This record gives sequence, structure tokens and C-alpha cells, in this order.
Amino acid sequence: MAVSKTHPAEPVAELLAAGQRLFGENRVQEAGAKYPALRARYPDLQLHLIGPLQTNKVRDAVALFDVIETVDRPKLAQALAAEMARTGRALRCLIEVNIGAEPQKAGMAPAETAGFLAACRAWGLTISGLMCIPPQDGEPARHFTALARLAGDLDLPELSMGMSGDFAAAIACGATEIRVGTTLFGQRPASPIL
Repeated sequence: MAVSKTHPAEPVAELLAAGQRLFGENRVQEAGAKYPALRARYPDLQLHLIGPLQTNKVRDAVALFDVIETVDRPKLAQALAAEMARTGRALRCLIEVNIGAEPQKAGMAPAETAGFLAACRAWGLTISGLMCIPPQDGEPARHFTALARLAGDLDLPELSMGMSGDFAAAIACGATEIRVGTTLFGQRPASPIL
């Protein structure tokens, strides 16, 4: 997945022209400013939300994205389910897991993920996998291995893990999707392009 957060539409269009179709964005507002015109030119573009989602942005997110990778709490899951039912637009979702148990990060605790998955499905969400961002310090492979084991235990086929700096370890641990931004787009601009 090409992660284009804070980059303008022009380099995204260059990647689209070269054949890339899977993109990730962190913010609903930024994606809304950038992707509708690109999708008009490339209708097979797939757009994933990989950043935190506030419940007041659920309506826009469901209209704009194809996959929501950061389902991390009951209130958000219920809001997504209600909006998808209202619009008839059923998006695939991934549960974000706080695999390193970091207090500053969002995501479900690994031990709570099975119960949350059952609740999400009861509310009507299609959960197809798990997503994580491992702690910056330490070896990411042990966290990727733990997420892969959890996904296997829950019979979830998709694993979104790994970024530009650790994608090789993520692939070795079974990632089905890696989120690559810096390698494709270079360093991020200081402020987002809106």
C-alpha cells in the first residue's frame, strides 16, 4: 500500500499512472481533498483509512474509503455499522491491535481482540483482518509474529503490518499488506496538503 499522507495529489497521480492502485491515508479530510478527482480518473483505485477515526467523521469515511483499518473501540464500530447500514455501503474493516501495549497508542489489547471481533460481527461489520504498528524501540518481528498468531487464532486472513523501515520483517512474519510511504514518496512535508 502506498501511503500518501501529507503528500499532494501529483505524486499520487504519478504512481497511479505507473499502475499502483492501493493507497492509504491517515486523515479523512486530507483524503477528501485529494482522492475524489483521482478516483474519477482511476475508478479501480482502492483507498484505505490507516489513521485514527473520530466518530464525527464516520459518514465521510464510509463515503470515501474502501477499507477502514483502524477499528479500535466499540463506539466507533457501532457508528461504522450504523452508517454502513444507512448507506448500504459495506466496507471491509480491520481491527487495530495495540500489539506492544503502549499506553499512548490506540488499538485493542490483544487479550480483548476476540471479544471485540465477536461484537463487531454482531453489529454487522465485516472484519477481515488485524492491523498493528509495533513499538519504535526494539525488534518489530516479535510483535509481527504475535499479531500473526492472533490473526490465525481468530481465523482472520488479512495482516496489515510493516512500514518503510520494517517491511522485510513484516513480510517474513506473514504480512498480507505493508504500508509504504517514505520509500515511495520521500520524507513527509511538515504540514498536510489540504
